[in-house]
Amino acid sequence: MDNQFSRLELLIGADNVSKLAQKRVAVFGIGGVGGYVLEALVRSGVGEVDIIDNDAVDITNLNRQIISLHSNIGQYKVDVAQQRMLDINPNVKINKHRTFYTEKTADEFDFSQYDYIADAIDTVSGKLSLIEEAKRNDVKIICAMGAGNKLNPMMFEVADISKTSVCPLAKVIRGELKKRNIKDVKVVYSKECPIKQSADLRKSPASNSIVPAVVGLLMANEIINDLIKD
Repeated sequence: MDNQFSRLELLIGADNVSKLAQKRVAVFGIGGVGGYVLEALVRSGVGEVDIIDNDAVDITNLNRQIISLHSNIGQYKVDVAQQRMLDINPNVKINKHRTFYTEKTADEFDFSQYDYIADAIDTVSGKLSLIEEAKRNDVKIICAMGAGNKLNPMMFEVADISKTSVCPLAKVIRGELKKRNIKDVKVVYSKECPIKQSADLRKSPASNSIVPAVVGLLMANEIINDLIKD
């Protein structure tokens, strides 16, 4: 009998679909990148997902964030995302954390519960803290590097942080991890040089509807494949 994962079963097998249903993934940041990570995980049958974000939907999110609509402007993203995910798969368990992840809020999370961590947050300090916690708890993590100010989705690739180049954010993270003697961190990054914004537009990174989606889907693909291998 067909079910919502029948097409996926044809691709990866029923055993792997069952395996994904037993997994728990944390998605830190559910904006332009993280929203696509979340959606792909839920549509792939991951059984439990933690979503961490303190932002509300803003009109400027509509150009790239899959959970953002005119009808939910002003609503908290975790609430909007939970409703959408349950509409996709009523059996998924969504754990909401309406908070910004920082070193100061790290104690609110039991990282040992996660099978995988998706880092889609913006701050360097937050990313470094997530990586440290993942390593401390022997949990796999994949991190999004700079997706803003980029136009070419074909320039993104998955690599170890030590193999990255061009991306300014990756350079900073690479240097900080080297100081901490932390190795083997998987990231999605671009070799495209960031576009230069005019002076009056430099308050926020420039973005389109395509690049963040590609980054998020690449991350989700790696997570799903790694969970199946495990």
